[in-house]
Amino acid sequence: MEVMYRERAARLDGAAVWTSTSSATTKRILPDGCMDLIWSEAQLLVAGPDSSAALVATRPGATAVGLRFAPGWAPSLLGLGADELRDRRVPFEALRSTADAASWSDRLAASARPGRVLEELAAQLLAEGGPPPPEVAAIVAELRRGARVGEVADRVGLSDRQLHRRSLQAFGYGAKRLGRILRLQRALRLADDGVPAAAAAARAGFVDQPHLAREVRALTGVTLRALAA
Repeated sequence: MEVMYRERAARLDGAAVWTSTSSATTKRILPDGCMDLIWSEAQLLVAGPDSSAALVATRPGATAVGLRFAPGWAPSLLGLGADELRDRRVPFEALRSTADAASWSDRLAASARPGRVLEELAAQLLAEGGPPPPEVAAIVAELRRGARVGEVADRVGLSDRQLHRRSLQAFGYGAKRLGRILRLQRALRLADDGVPAAAAAARAGFVDQPHLAREVRALTGVTLRALAA
């Protein structure tokens, strides 16, 4: 599967605008703990958080433009829990008024820079819904540095049960799975930079290279070598 992909930082804190054009009929979307607004095939979609890799049907040559929110941001902006959209891609109009969705779709269709329009939409959603509560960023930061779930709960001042509920609402799944996904993303970035698999596993926080291999297979459905290819 061949995909042309590029991204840039968005004006919204921690978000990114991306563009993807595929020459294949399916794309493998890897879990990253994030949610996206996507303009594709003249349709505005909301992509929920993936708990594992998703295979998405595409038309060869079709270009999708998206805005990827930082983990935990989209639920506050959209006004619903991430767990309600886990492993789903739904039309924007299913979450907003028909008139509002139609207005944004018209603007996207008429624009030569749909990424800018998505940023404007995100700014409106932020003005309406506000940013996520502070503990959301704290949970992500602790997991990114490799803290265990119990340590995360202690450091953000929540019980284990409260942490699980907050994580479901903000990220779509529990903190443990989010930690696994973030750790996998660290390893994949290192591998993309040319770091050997064993070193990438150690630096990302895996026990060893076989542990990384098992997690790649469990969360993406393929091997690390297949992802690199």
